[in-house]
Amino acid sequence: MTAVRTPFAGPVVALADVPDPVFAGQLVGAGVAVDPTGVEGTVTAVAPVDGTIVKLHPHAFAMQGSAGTDLLVHVGIDTVKMAGEGFELLVAEGATVAAGDPVVRFTPATITAAGYSPVCPVVVLGSAPDSVAQDAVGSTVTEGATLFTV
Repeated sequence: MTAVRTPFAGPVVALADVPDPVFAGQLVGAGVAVDPTGVEGTVTAVAPVDGTIVKLHPHAFAMQGSAGTDLLVHVGIDTVKMAGEGFELLVAEGATVAAGDPVVRFTPATITAAGYSPVCPVVVLGSAPDSVAQDAVGSTVTEGATLFTV
């Protein structure tokens, strides 16, 4: 079993409540989302597992976990349209990271001001719908807390 940690502290919401049909429908995989709405200043999203950053964009990163779990952390909904504005990459694509290592810094208020949701889906790529435990949904997780195990 691999513990998938939260990329940052905040309330945990079900993917069904994410304002995007692809994530809400679990089309890219099962998981949960963390909501940084209302956080003052910047938030640093960290690697949820040990592994390699296989794809890196300002608004999202995909990881190949060293234990075999592939994850997507998507910072905000439709934030690709921001063309990197308000995001700072802290690692390079191909980097090997440990769980908790900083990956991208962003400002939730900038995302909200641009008209987008800053909610952050954390998804096990290619997993079957409803295959990830939802125990954390409805709670507020602290930095480094486990969202789910796979």
